[in-house]
Amino acid sequence: MMVDPQLINRLPVTAFITQSSIPSLSCTPPRPGNRPQVLWPPLDFTLGSLACCGACVFTNPLEVVKTRIQLQGELQARGSYHQHYRGVLQALWLVGRTDGLRGLQKGLAAGLLYQALMNGVRLGFYSYTQVSWIGDVPGGKVAAGAAAGALGALIASPAYLVKTHLQAQTVEAIAVGHQHNHQGIFSAFATIYRREGVLGLWRGVNGAVPRVMVGSAAQLATFSSAKEQLTHTQWFTPNSWLVALMAAVVSGVAVAITMTPFDVISTRLYNQPVDELRKGRLYTGFLDCLLKVSGTEGVLGLYKGMGPVFMRLAPHTVLSMLLWDLMRQKALQHYAL
Repeated sequence: MMVDPQLINRLPVTAFITQSSIPSLSCTPPRPGNRPQVLWPPLDFTLGSLACCGACVFTNPLEVVKTRIQLQGELQARGSYHQHYRGVLQALWLVGRTDGLRGLQKGLAAGLLYQALMNGVRLGFYSYTQVSWIGDVPGGKVAAGAAAGALGALIASPAYLVKTHLQAQTVEAIAVGHQHNHQGIFSAFATIYRREGVLGLWRGVNGAVPRVMVGSAAQLATFSSAKEQLTHTQWFTPNSWLVALMAAVVSGVAVAITMTPFDVISTRLYNQPVDELRKGRLYTGFLDCLLKVSGTEGVLGLYKGMGPVFMRLAPHTVLSMLLWDLMRQKALQHYAL
């Protein structure tokens, strides 16, 4: 059988042209199999809320301690004030001894409301960005995490405001920061509304949005990236809960380091008293608070409560990310769109 010499000459060229060697056009839609599956939006919102509320129950005592330490010595030079709270364990013991075991769960109802609203929106929004082109561009995961955090913080800001007020409240002997003396979560919402109107419920949001943007970007970007890397290493079986656990640990460390200064500023803005004109008596906004805290308390003042921040955020991130990931995996087996 004769073979065309021209065909033989063309074989070496065509043999190296494979499907993988042809660059895909940016306008070509990706195959569905290359993208994560999508859940029904209300279900995705619910799973994100449940995961973070479950973590909040266990970490709320550390949130109480963190709030107290961040308000301690407000706008006072180091060493010029009496230090009630000298560390995480001592602070937990002091709050439990003085306020009782219920004192360690102060603001829990408001905290659960905040977690449900903020993280339901944040995680639900972020999961949808991951099935779009945003996750493929450089920095896309960080930008998506920041945008998701900003949206969640804006919606849930009133709940965080009330949570901060309630967690700062205690007996005079160990009180720090301004004491708002609310009788409970409903009383707090009503009092703030009567005194400052609807906009008063969003007081401090200018500190909350940067705080959650930074924390969310660090958390979600590092969690998803770490999970991808661990999956590629094949150290664990596919969809193993250990992959989510290890990725959540990495994410928790990243969040604690990047978020603490923003957390201090946010707590101060939320808890400050207001005057007759409904303006803050201590700070006019995020930048003013940043300059005053660093000027009077030093740069380390922006890292007050770093211990409880890490001890709270690390387990909270691990628990919430792990629960969210496991619940989504189960849900995707039956309810994926």
